[in-house]
Amino acid sequence: MLLRTMESCDRWDVAELICVSTNTWYEQRGGARIFPAGPEATRVFFDVYQALDPGCGIVAENPVSGRLMGSCFYHERDRHLALGIMNVHPCDFGRGVGRALLQHVLDYADEKGLPAVRLTSSALNLDSFSLYNRAGFVPQAVYQDMLIQVPEGGLACDLPGARQVRPATIEDVPALADLEETVAGIRRERDYRYTIEQGEPMWETLVFEGPHGRIEGFLISVKHAAVCLLGPGVMRTEPQATALIGRALDRYRGGMVVFLVPVLARRLVETMYAWGARNCELHFCQVRGEFQPFRGVNMPTFLPETG
Repeated sequence: MLLRTMESCDRWDVAELICVSTNTWYEQRGGARIFPAGPEATRVFFDVYQALDPGCGIVAENPVSGRLMGSCFYHERDRHLALGIMNVHPCDFGRGVGRALLQHVLDYADEKGLPAVRLTSSALNLDSFSLYNRAGFVPQAVYQDMLIQVPEGGLACDLPGARQVRPATIEDVPALADLEETVAGIRRERDYRYTIEQGEPMWETLVFEGPHGRIEGFLISVKHAAVCLLGPGVMRTEPQATALIGRALDRYRGGMVVFLVPVLARRLVETMYAWGARNCELHFCQVRGEFQPFRGVNMPTFLPETG
């Protein structure tokens, strides 16, 4: 295989690869298609990752046919490198494509002297787990992927703390970064700035404002034909997480949305069950290198993925 930097002309091929690779993996195991809207929708991954970090994508190309065998995105932040969505074409499953892509990213991180590489990986995919585990990644947290159908009329429940939730502004970005640095040990102002500047209809960024205007939590959400997800989010407490999730769900009335909740956040999990959420998968926060235990609630996501 030939490894090379992802280029703008790869946009459609990468979108198609993400769609067929992910759908095939789940369908082979009796699951539903993750991306029923097709490659027209999965182009969002290429667009968002390239907008955030131009040139930070790798493809594995068949040197004979020119067909893409695999692809992955990555993004360098202040204290870590995040591995984004990685896919291998079904025709090339088991041929070492994922291992080659991963090693390229790890070599990049080592050359840059970054103290950690982070990702969020499915607990159902043991091949993927083994790939990362053999490369030195250690599971540091477990998340329940919770799926909820939001009623047309919204959630019929009291939401303590909802009045302390408001839309984020660009002026909030440093405070969001400080909060995540305290709770999760990472910092990524570029991601927050991007989602706040882009805004509706795709993105929404909410903050929980405590006493004296101090930001105690935030939650980003994405609403798109390919993905309806809550996260990333960081909160000091579970009640703050509950208030932010409740407000964020309001924009998905009549639709379904997925979000990752730490299994150790038991009160939050119980509240989500009471709202009608159900589990659809499990994911791990996997880290190679330095890791600070979470000092609050951390809700990772897949667009953009940061572990």
